[in-house]
Amino acid sequence: MLSRKKAAPALLALALAALVPLTACAKAGDATPEDRTFEFSGKSLNVKSHGIPTDLVPADRKDVKVTRWFDVGPKVGTTKELWQLEDGTLELRAGCNGLANCDAKFRVEVPRGVAVTRDGKATDLKG
Repeated sequence: MLSRKKAAPALLALALAALVPLTACAKAGDATPEDRTFEFSGKSLNVKSHGIPTDLVPADRKDVKVTRWFDVGPKVGTTKELWQLEDGTLELRAGCNGLANCDAKFRVEVPRGVAVTRDGKATDLKG
């Protein structure tokens, strides 16, 4: 017979093992894209993407367009989502807390001629 001190970790491991199949892998490529546009009249834009893959591309437009692909596996927790443009900084977040599995990617279309930094560091636009 197992003592209580040995049984508790075994029961915890068993409970976690039962939850693992519920956390299917999320794939941003499978997600339906969502778009937002932000009015923009500045000469520079700092994009803070917090480690999320983000394509920055020049475009013939006057605003900033953000497309997001965000896939959430079975949720056993909460999501953290933010996409806002304030004072020349575009803040992008998409993630999960708890046992939820999330995957995200962004595409940011920036007006041609705007100087863009990524997390405060100079970057080249693609396209």
